[in-house]
Amino acid sequence: MAERKKTKADLIETIYENLYDSSIDKQDIQKVIDGFLLSVKASLLKGETIELRGFGTFEPRLRNGREKARNPKTGEKLSYGKHYVAAFRAGQDLKQKMKMLNEEKSEN
Repeated sequence: MAERKKTKADLIETIYENLYDSSIDKQDIQKVIDGFLLSVKASLLKGETIELRGFGTFEPRLRNGREKARNPKTGEKLSYGKHYVAAFRAGQDLKQKMKMLNEEKSEN
């Protein structure tokens, strides 16, 4: 499953192909997606949680620091303190559909 990646350009193309309104062009779709992503980033940087019903939740999550981390390239030992990361938690509907996808893959 990880071998399939969809870029922002692919997403724009998919949305464009599924639109019923031909007056909306790809540049407009890109502006909307860029605006959405900027809004999500800004909200996360303010410490806010973004909940999209039926899809999932984006939230800033505090990670504990570690004293015994290691750089995999150099082997250098590192330590770092507590820090925030952007996290995504799938909504119930998405979780259920992903489970069905997993079951379909198991059958093949």
